[in-house]
Amino acid sequence: MGSDRAAAPRGGGRVVVVGVDDSDSSWRAVAYAVGLARRQDALLVLVHVLPQHAAAMFGGVAWMLATDDVALAAQLRDRIARGLGSAPGLPAPRWEFHLLRSASVATGLAATADDLRADTVVIGTSRGLRHRLFGSPGVRLVRTRRWPVIVVP
Repeated sequence: MGSDRAAAPRGGGRVVVVGVDDSDSSWRAVAYAVGLARRQDALLVLVHVLPQHAAAMFGGVAWMLATDDVALAAQLRDRIARGLGSAPGLPAPRWEFHLLRSASVATGLAATADDLRADTVVIGTSRGLRHRLFGSPGVRLVRTRRWPVIVVP
């Protein structure tokens, strides 16, 4: 699965990276990141991470999971485009959508933030079994200490 990754923005502009999935906390993080990007005149980079481990875990049904993930990513991209264009009186920030595979959300967001020399990373809080077993992606990003991380509840 390819990503729509780009090199760091020309002219050394600011970059805000935000993780997006279909959870409520993710959409709150996107809303926060949109405001931050507008205030800082930054490029907003929305990243959806597809789990790389699904193919190893599910073998024969991995192609169905990948198809569902790609369909979800397309829905997310469309929802983002509609949302950013619907704020009356406010200009939409410059934005990109990246779809990538990674072992974890934190690893994928960190790689994107490093590649683009991000100024800030924004992520929603996580809940659920994965969070309890493997730790929060937000906490893991904070521990890297490479950029400011904002965890939105």
